Amino acid sequence: MDIIKTNEIEKHKLTQHYEVLRELGDCYTSVGNYSQAHRCYEKAASLGPDEPGPYVGLGVAALQVGRLEDAEIAFRVACRLDAKCAKAYAGLAMVAQQRCEYPQSFDLYMKSLELDSDNITALLGLFQVSCEMGSFAKVIYYLRVYLQMHPGDTSVMFALSALYLKDGQTEQAREMLQNLLALEPVNQDAANLLEEVEHTLAGAGQV
Repeated sequence: MDIIKTNEIEKHKLTQHYEVLRELGDCYTSVGNYSQAHRCYEKAASLGPDEPGPYVGLGVAALQVGRLEDAEIAFRVACRLDAKCAKAYAGLAMVAQQRCEYPQSFDLYMKSLELDSDNITALLGLFQVSCEMGSFAKVIYYLRVYLQMHPGDTSVMFALSALYLKDGQTEQAREMLQNLLALEPVNQDAANLLEEVEHTLAGAGQV
């Protein structure tokens, strides 16, 4: 009984140590200290070899310093450890996006959003890639889904307005921008885009 209890205590200590290291890695990443983040994630990965989190962290840290191959390897390990790791697929999508492999990036962002429709990184990445590819219908759908859950997110409202305009849905663009400016009256980008939308509608005789 004592041996079992001792093992449980040791296991708990290791779990706590793992969590601390992973969170430290996240902290170092957020302040741009990627070499320290890398060290913390590596230690965390050795304590939790079956956990995808440290590998996602390693991938993000590598991506931030332009080491695309290292980032891709880390994200692939995370996917192998957890086939439903939305962040790992978003990471692979970011690697593909940086390599200008837009169709592959688009598919990987879509996979990430299928696993987690609340993933803002994947949403905004998908928006950027869809603008490069001229393919808007799917990302419009996911942005709408996200806004149903986060109705006041003005960055997503702006992205959706821009996509509506690119997709020829000018009335929807105007309505979204008016809603955005009601929430954020000093948003100059939104005001400028609304002016462009009004001009487009005036030219089409729809005002």
